[in-house]
Amino acid sequence: MLQLTPTQEEALVAIEQDLKKQLERILTPEQIKVLANARARASARSGNSASGPLPNIIVIVADDLGYGDIEPFGSRLNRTPHLASMAREGMKLTSFYACPVCTPSRAQMMTGCYAKRMSLPQVIFPGSATGIHADERTLPELLKKQGYVTSCIGKWHLGDQPSFLPTSRGFDRYFGIPYSNDMGPQHGASKGNPLPLMRGDRVIETLDGEGQNAVTARYTSEAVAYIRENKDRPFFLYLPHTAVHVPLHPGSAFRGKSKNGSYGDWVEELDDSVGQLLSAVRDAGIDARTMVLFTSDNGAPRVGSNAPLRGFKASTWEGGMRVPTIVRWPGTVPAGVVCNAVCGNIDILPSC
Repeated sequence: MLQLTPTQEEALVAIEQDLKKQLERILTPEQIKVLANARARASARSGNSASGPLPNIIVIVADDLGYGDIEPFGSRLNRTPHLASMAREGMKLTSFYACPVCTPSRAQMMTGCYAKRMSLPQVIFPGSATGIHADERTLPELLKKQGYVTSCIGKWHLGDQPSFLPTSRGFDRYFGIPYSNDMGPQHGASKGNPLPLMRGDRVIETLDGEGQNAVTARYTSEAVAYIRENKDRPFFLYLPHTAVHVPLHPGSAFRGKSKNGSYGDWVEELDDSVGQLLSAVRDAGIDARTMVLFTSDNGAPRVGSNAPLRGFKASTWEGGMRVPTIVRWPGTVPAGVVCNAVCGNIDILPSC
């Protein structure tokens, strides 16, 4: 261990105090709280038993959900009571940014790196020889080293070849569709595209249009079961929904129930899914040690709402990149807080 003289130690303490004062000047109170929480989690990971057990991490990602599509962010068309409750019980992030389209956003979430640096600046298609390079360290890989079990349930869209699938990038399990629901073998057809539903690295069935109607319910059922199964050990659950990407496939129990057509129906089913996951966390008795983050991979296309922002998905206007985001962690994240600080999905990995 490096031995310092008393003078050197005093100098280091002075530097630390000066840095602390500088941070207090440039950070908002919300950011200071986030920094304190990050320090506490880092202490827990280093083996400080006083900080308690490792927290569970659940990341829920909607596909193409717009800034103005849920009640906590101003929607008056789509009923989202569970997300509204989540915002009241946690923190609403009003300036949270993503990439304008699917693949780059997901790459940034998984690696904490800019998508361009990883040569994933655009959407990739079925059969592509592209994905997250094996040299990149992913969030599930890093968490597994800390003792976590990991699962990906839903739309992956970071490569459908065996070497790029979730189980090759740090996830113990995978259940879902490896790309967007409009990218089946009949790419370009308006509806009914058969899609591969996978478990691990194997296709277990193909989904036509009718099969897609049940996909949100199936993802949710898998996720709830995973929470119950792993309530006694730290877990990372990544749930990137197929909803609400076109073509729209709300479940039969939600079809025709909203004031906003099929799009609103599927948004409301997505909200119900969030409610089921939060209930599962409470019922498992792990509420106080489970962080749940809800976000979207990019802004909505014209079928959705990015109000009051300008632009849509695939644009670099605010409406294409600024996404509705909520984080809930009772006892750690203050309830009912609104954070206006600029942040984004590239910050998920370093924050965990």
